[in-house]
Amino acid sequence: MIPMTQNSTIKALTSHVSVRDFTSEPVSEADRNAIFEAARASSSSCFLQVVTVIRITDPEKRRAFVKLTGGQRHIESAAEFWVFCADYHRCEAMTGKALDLGWTEQLMVGCTDAAIMAQSAMAALESLGLGGVYAGGIRNSIEEADRLLGLPENVIPVLGLAFGHPAYRNELKPRLPREALLCENTYREPDPALLENYDRELARYYETRSRSPKKDSWKAGIERILLRERRPFLLAYLQKKGFGKR
Repeated sequence: MIPMTQNSTIKALTSHVSVRDFTSEPVSEADRNAIFEAARASSSSCFLQVVTVIRITDPEKRRAFVKLTGGQRHIESAAEFWVFCADYHRCEAMTGKALDLGWTEQLMVGCTDAAIMAQSAMAALESLGLGGVYAGGIRNSIEEADRLLGLPENVIPVLGLAFGHPAYRNELKPRLPREALLCENTYREPDPALLENYDRELARYYETRSRSPKKDSWKAGIERILLRERRPFLLAYLQKKGFGKR
């Protein structure tokens, strides 16, 4: 067994599961504010702070997001649904100048900062006994999401976060072993035997979990999802919004 320091933060992070079933209990204002303040304190590349969070409370917009994500009903049933956007429009508003935007590096910074901020929010809400799940599916119909959010040029939605009081938590899903993820000094080619063993472990998890057992595996998921989630319209959308032009 690998020796590991434990505290409440590490225990919470290593116990993470996605939650899609929520009670009708609202998230208190105090908890909601604490979650946002934890997210707001996140690291930001060069302290540009190029993230805007939009909290969706309008029931019609919630239902619209369910539809454009392909039927993710938890977006409507969760107490809270927040969308994290990469936002360079605020930079131009602050300086009063047309800045040198459109670089791929700026796109990477905006998406990275949005993901860091969303993860801080997830860690905070789980520390309060809440549960949540990310919604990358908002990019399935990204132009419609953009319209719903009223986003100006140089602002794009990156991901959503639905959260609330859990009605049900899945068992902890096995992750790739550390030997497959952690390298030292240089990249190490994946060990086929290690990956095959993990594939079998995850298949057993899917077959034996207490809710919605199924026959599936990590390998099958890779093949299925990388074909499904290509979203070929994204490049044209990003360039129209002022991102990834060069």
